[in-house]
Amino acid sequence: MNGTVNDLAMSGARPLCLTAGFIIEEGLPMGDLVEVARRMGLAAGRAGVRVVTGDTKVVERGRGDGVYVNTTGVGLVPAGIDVGGGRAQPGDVVIASGTLGDHGMAIMSVREGLEFEAEIASDTAPLHGLVAAMLAVCPTVRVLRDPTRGGAATSLNEIAAAAGVGIALDEATIPVRPVVAAACEILGLDPLQVANEGKLLAVVPADAADRVLGAMRSHEHGRDAAAIGRVVDRHPRIVVMGTGIGGTRIIPMPLGEQLPRIC
Repeated sequence: MNGTVNDLAMSGARPLCLTAGFIIEEGLPMGDLVEVARRMGLAAGRAGVRVVTGDTKVVERGRGDGVYVNTTGVGLVPAGIDVGGGRAQPGDVVIASGTLGDHGMAIMSVREGLEFEAEIASDTAPLHGLVAAMLAVCPTVRVLRDPTRGGAATSLNEIAAAAGVGIALDEATIPVRPVVAAACEILGLDPLQVANEGKLLAVVPADAADRVLGAMRSHEHGRDAAAIGRVVDRHPRIVVMGTGIGGTRIIPMPLGEQLPRIC
């Protein structure tokens, strides 16, 4: 539910309603299905959207892995809003709405049986309210992306390729929770390549960056927002990051998925 709401929000749209389709494996306990529907209803209520229609299909036992749910969203883009990956321009500021890698590591740590002193919790959340606050102070936001599969690395490489620009990140400014960083180190993963479900990346004009950051930090889903880099005219279509030891490394597009697709 949150993922579909966020897909709409990343185009600058105000989500209006959702559809829900269920593919149910024969023999799925009714209690499990009820719980899935209950949680979907709670998520829709928190996001302020309605589920207006849906469908169900039942497949043979052993052919459906329990239950699959697919959703479609309908939203409205306000007049004058034009958000797209190809609109990034040299000099623009790249902003992350909060700590990266939380969702992917929450799922992966459970699957790998890892335990840490602090809990790693998924960051899943609807982001359209945060986006509305950003657009209210800067209607000229250039790009919005929710870094889900492939994490921030994939989203930033896609933006660089679409706009034909380079992106330069500063490692010291990228927000990552210490427990997430530790889990990534144990598993040999890069937090920039780990999935998120409640964070966004934005590219905004430099003269609006402070206003946008202020609006984000005043919202519950943007309290840890940080400027993490800039769009540059050097090294077009390549993302690089200045490291803590004074070097520079290329942030490539991930070659595969670290986490099997779950949404």
